[in-house]
Amino acid sequence: MTDHALRLLRRDRRLAELAAYPFDFDVDRAAHGHVEPVRLASGGALEVVAGDDTGGTYFVCEDGSVLHATSEGEAGIIGASVDEALEIIIGLAEAEEYDEDEEDEEDECAAGQRRLLEEARAELRAALGFPQRSREELEDLLRTALLRTEPDFLLLNAEEHHAYRLLDSYPRPPLWETVLAPGRADLALLRAGDRAAWEAVGRDPVRRRLALRAAQFDRAEGDLGLLRHLLRQEAASSMTDELRLAAVLVGLHGQEADLPLLHEVRETDYDTWCGLGGMPGPGADGDELRTWASELDDALFGTDPADEPVVTWTGLARDQGRTELARAALIRRLDAIVMDQSRLRRPGAPGRLTTAPLRVLADEFEELGDLVQALRAQRLYAALQETPYDRVSALLAQARLERRTGRLPRAARALAALRDTLAGPDADGPLRHWRTTNLGRLVTEEHCRLALALADADLPEEARAVHTAAASLLGELSEDAAAGVRELAGEAAARIRQFS
Repeated sequence: MTDHALRLLRRDRRLAELAAYPFDFDVDRAAHGHVEPVRLASGGALEVVAGDDTGGTYFVCEDGSVLHATSEGEAGIIGASVDEALEIIIGLAEAEEYDEDEEDEEDECAAGQRRLLEEARAELRAALGFPQRSREELEDLLRTALLRTEPDFLLLNAEEHHAYRLLDSYPRPPLWETVLAPGRADLALLRAGDRAAWEAVGRDPVRRRLALRAAQFDRAEGDLGLLRHLLRQEAASSMTDELRLAAVLVGLHGQEADLPLLHEVRETDYDTWCGLGGMPGPGADGDELRTWASELDDALFGTDPADEPVVTWTGLARDQGRTELARAALIRRLDAIVMDQSRLRRPGAPGRLTTAPLRVLADEFEELGDLVQALRAQRLYAALQETPYDRVSALLAQARLERRTGRLPRAARALAALRDTLAGPDADGPLRHWRTTNLGRLVTEEHCRLALALADADLPEEARAVHTAAASLLGELSEDAAAGVRELAGEAAARIRQFS
């Protein structure tokens, strides 16, 4: 992984001109940058090293890989280094094609173009020290490089934050297959009776949950013993989706002898007691247990991993430490919804939208620490809310994210829209109790926090305006609601007085 070829192009004019034409790798175009601001979703560094004649750009990433981005919104890794990328570009370049209707001209011009291309290829290869490789070898190198694009080199528009499309159309394994692979391996060890694996998987929350997910989609009659073991261990994590899954998988075997274990797990704490509600009583028979488990299985689980929500797999990927894998999948999901909101239509009620997926996406991005993408999801979520209460709650969350990402004027506008909703014609409906509830306290708190942020950003007029609104809201709160925010309100007031 060297930049030997790039150094030669930068100091040898003849070689630079050959690379620019006919191979369309023009180091002089590096000075122009890309057609729009871009960044990697991972936050990794990018260096522009060349461009092409259609507005595309060649970037070098932190690990030396070369990312090619087109002006039409496509991007992909085309080499593990500049040397490899140039070797592929030079080796796979083809002569210009001609219109079939111009047969005479085609024969003569095509032959001339092919001859010039081969001469340029030979000269540049020799000068850069590239070996002779077959077209098949170069295509294999390119395919390997392109398949590395996601998740680590996902390119985003730096202003709108949507992802570039992939440069290639090679098939890739579904997210669930990649995430579930370690769980399948552990399930095989458990089934083989590896006692060390039983101990290790049982103690490790991530391995345990992945093994349970693997057992969900690959059910075997002989799994009851290992499922009991995983169920006992998962109870230590309190109520999780995988604890419910483990209870269901055990219950599906319909063994009355498992009822004491299931009730013991349910009694772990208040959350498990609520989360495993509806379980048959201690005197139930195996058929009742199996019926309970089957109903939950049909409602919540099933046997096809492709039917699971994407956040199941992104959550498990995040738990595995595979942050970029989770981030890339969530960004692609959000982009798909932004481009086509019909994806939010409710089954059986196509005239209505369900916005819950956007709220889930915002939460998932926050878990990843990607507040910019969380804000993208939250803005659309807020814009689609229909009821005043939902709109206020959504705008409050949006304002918080706007503030945390440094978009202070936009945060102030979101809070202004929130106040308009509180004072609107529906204020006596579902929102009539906001002054006496936690909602009123949270709204007032966010106004105080934004006033402080605006003051810290040396925006005194904007800070005063938001603080005035905060003081007005505080005056409307009930005594109990106001008590929780008075200290923060006092801090904001003191900060605003400093401007005077």
